[in-house]
Order: sequence, then structure tokens, then C-alpha cells
Amino acid sequence: MEFDKGKKGDALIVAVRCQGKGTIDVIVRPAEVSFPLHCLDDEVSTAYNQVGVSGVENEGTVSVEAPSTVRWSMTIGRGEAAADEDLAQAESST
Repeated sequence: MEFDKGKKGDALIVAVRCQGKGTIDVIVRPAEVSFPLHCLDDEVSTAYNQVGVSGVENEGTVSVEAPSTVRWSMTIGRGEAAADEDLAQAESST
């Protein structure tokens, strides 16, 4: 999925959900950031990541590499970087 150029200083926010046994890899380019998400057969797993490194203010892509046993969805957005406690609260409510 492609994302447009953003304001300098804003974080790129990538939320991914998956279900099915396996691990998916999420890759953000051109920032060269990646993270795995371990998915389970009997529940939905969610990862909510803020990417605040140099380069995410530019346009780019987020790609997912996943085995055929895993269903997944992704949401991409931009915004002010949330404080660590805000992220912990968002993750616990999903």
C-alpha cells in the first residue's frame, strides 16, 4: 500500500491485524523499517506501530509478506507521535 508525503515531525502510524497460524512481516519503505507480527489460529492479533524515523515524512509504501494460512488487514495514517502511555492504552483496548 502506498502512503503520501506528510508533515515533517509527524509519525507514520501502521496498524495491522491478523488471524491464522503464521508470522507476517511488515516492511516500510523508504525508511527501511520492518516488524514481525505473530498470528494465531484462534484469535485476532493486532500490532499498532508508530514510525518516527527520518524518511517517513516522504511518500512510500508499506508491504506485508504473509503465508497463505494468514488473513490480515492494515490501516496507515499520520499524526503527532503519541506518548508511550497513550500507545499502551491503545494496544490494551484492541
